[in-house]
Order: sequence, then C-alpha cells, then structure tokens
Amino acid sequence: MKNVYFIGIGGIGMSALARYYKFKGFNVAGYDRTPSDLTAALEKEGISVHYEDRPDLIPADVEETLIVYTPAIPKDLGELVKAQEGGYTLLKRSRTLGEITKGQRCLAVAGTHGKTTTSTLTAHIFTQSGEGCSAFLGGISRNYGTNLLMSRNETVVVEADEFDRSFLQLFPEIAVITAVDADHLDIYGDYAHVVEAFKAFASQVSGTVIAKKGTPIGPEDTKAKVLTYHYTDTGADFYPENPQPDALGCFHYDLHWPGGILRDVRVGAPGWINAENSIAAAAIALTYGLNPQAVKAAIGTFEGVKRRLEVHLNVPGLAYMDDYAHHPAELASAISSIRDIFPGRKITGIFQPHLYTRTRDFAQEFAQSLSLVDKLILLDIYPAREDPIPGVTSEMIFKDVTAPEKVLIKKEELMDYLSDEPLDVLVTFGAGNIDRFIEPITQLLKNRL
Repeated sequence: MKNVYFIGIGGIGMSALARYYKFKGFNVAGYDRTPSDLTAALEKEGISVHYEDRPDLIPADVEETLIVYTPAIPKDLGELVKAQEGGYTLLKRSRTLGEITKGQRCLAVAGTHGKTTTSTLTAHIFTQSGEGCSAFLGGISRNYGTNLLMSRNETVVVEADEFDRSFLQLFPEIAVITAVDADHLDIYGDYAHVVEAFKAFASQVSGTVIAKKGTPIGPEDTKAKVLTYHYTDTGADFYPENPQPDALGCFHYDLHWPGGILRDVRVGAPGWINAENSIAAAAIALTYGLNPQAVKAAIGTFEGVKRRLEVHLNVPGLAYMDDYAHHPAELASAISSIRDIFPGRKITGIFQPHLYTRTRDFAQEFAQSLSLVDKLILLDIYPAREDPIPGVTSEMIFKDVTAPEKVLIKKEELMDYLSDEPLDVLVTFGAGNIDRFIEPITQLLKNRL
C-alpha cells in the first residue's frame, strides 16, 4: 500500500489514524462532511481534506490504496459506494486500529464514560516517566496538542470504543473498564447486550483486567487476572485515602495499591472525576511496572483533555467551562465536579442532546442529571448519523427538568440569548457541534470584563 484514504477523516479516532499513516510515510487524504478545527490541523500537517462527496478524488490505483471508513458515514455516500464496488481494500476504523496494535503491548481503556481522560492520562504517565508509548486517543491531549503519540517502543495505549462493538478488534495485555452503563442502545438493543459485549472484551485481555468495582465484570469473564479500583470503596485493590481538593479544585490523595501506599498524589486537572480517572490510569501504570514516584509526578503535570472540564475563562465573578458529557451519568459526574471547583456559585448549563435514539432512551435520566444545575439552557437535538424520529425532541427532557430556572431555545438563538444573560459559572455540554460556540462565547464573556 502507498495510499491511505479516509472516509470521515475528521472524526477524533479517524484523525489519529490519518496522522499515524502520515507519520509512517503513506500518502494520506480523505473526506469529511464539514470543516472543523481538527480537519484544519490535518491540512496544516500536509493531509489533503475535502468536504464534498467526490468519488473521483479516491486514488485510482486500487491495488496500492487502503480505504478506512467510519460506521457513522451514510451507507449511500458516493465515495463509500465506489470503494465497496471498486475492489479496494476497505477496513472499518476499529479493524484498522486492531491491525496496528497486533504484536504490540496493548494497554486499553474501555468504558461507557471516562475512557478518553483515563487513556490520555495513561499515555502521559508513560511519556513523562521515560518509558514511552504510542497512543491513539479519543480526545486532544492538552499536554501535547494531539490525539496521537508515537514512540519507538512496542507499548501502545488505546481508547477502546464500545460503539459498534469496535473494541472487540483489540486484544490488550492490560485493560481498564471504567463503567458499563446502558448506552448506544441503537446498536445494542438493551443493557444486557452492552454487558455481554464488555464481558467479551474482558475475555480478550491476556494479562490483567482492572475493572471499576461495581461493574459487572469478574474473574469468571476472563482468563486474565482481575483487579478493581474505586474512588470511595476501600475494598478495591486501588483506592484513594482522604481525597481533598485544593483552592484550584485539584485533588490530593494517598493512593492505596497492592504494592503499598503512594503518598500525596496531586492530580493536575481539577474535579473529583479527574481524580477518579487518575486512580484508573495509575492502576495501569503500576500494574505494568512503572516506578511509583514517576507515576505520581506525571499525574501532577497532567493538564487534561480538550472538551473535558476544560476551563476557557476564570476570573473573579465569571467563569466558563466546556465539557463533552453527552450521557446522563457523565453529566451528573461533570456537574458535581464543577460544584467542587466552584463551590457555592450559580451554575448555568447549556446542553445540546446528541442523537435522537439516546434522547428517546434516556430522556428521564437526562432530566434528572440536568436538574443538578441552577439554570438550564437546553438546545435542539444534534442528529449526527441519525434521521429524525417522530415525536422525539428536546422537549422530552425539558418537561421533567426541575432546576430552579430552565429555558428551551434553538441553537441559532443562543448567542443573542447569552448577550443579556447574567452569568456566574457557565458550562457548555454535549458531543455534537456545540463546540463551535466555544470561541464566540469566550469572546462574548471577555467583552464583559
């Protein structure tokens, strides 16, 4: 192969693969539906990206071209149809990642939430410790400004995505499972099938499974050794003693682990949820055999992941954060973490629901989680890969929200609405295109200072 062509190149997982093949010397190009900061970065790195369905731009040399696609792409897209009918070697993103990690020491982080931060922190620990690793991440590391790290050793850290059962293409040496919640029910149908998939993933681990205590994963599900971690349960193999936030909302704790106690760990990124994720990342690193003091030092220099409790403005009396949370459990965790960082302050949350099916399946749970803010600004549903479902709208969530204040508006009305809104702590939540508002909102708030 000389050419690698991506259909859906702007996705976070796809762009990491594109960067990998570019690094390896292949001719890399691809299509995405809309321009974004990520596609702009790829273009700056010398990768050709276009935004119209152009089958003619797929390399003509069938024998020398690998085509990688994401299942989020419509099945009738002209480029995908040409690839399928033209005799090209065609692989899903998940299969491609599986092929790349074969023969390497794969360290994987799975879970319905928490996996992006945990895998990014794990990669940071390995990099900072001097051990090194390659890493395929589901977010942009704030320490490195990328979702791909490359190393000369044979250790690779990957985010193991449960969507479309993608993680079943991986065969890790060590794997963390952060959470097994009902999600992606458009794929799985029901929670029992979600659990079944995670058990199948655990069965493919060769060395150690580190499961959050309380998840339905046990020794009967895998030939690997099973250890547990938890933020509050002292019966777990890895847990923090006396976790306390400092003035910046960053947590300090003593880490209990099978090798002893690692004293005075400080997490560089704020919020208790980052502290919990740091327990999981430390568990991977210590199980692998890294020096405990090197693990502690790296956790202290972790800056977080873009769009995960990311602070864009924080001055006396006014703060703005952004978070990728798009599942009820993620929203509840993020909001409670924000209360730790900004105790006693009024939190206004802007939420853009992601997918009609997820809104339909979890409307009541979304309403409960979003009721934890002081004021909710709820936007229309971002459809992503889905067609509208009759009767499924943001109103399904909105009607049951019990926050002291709430308003339902269209995305196009948001900036005008915010221009007159008194604000203390503002947070945007969602996995759709709400990130396009980060810069305008930040500028709007700066203009108030």
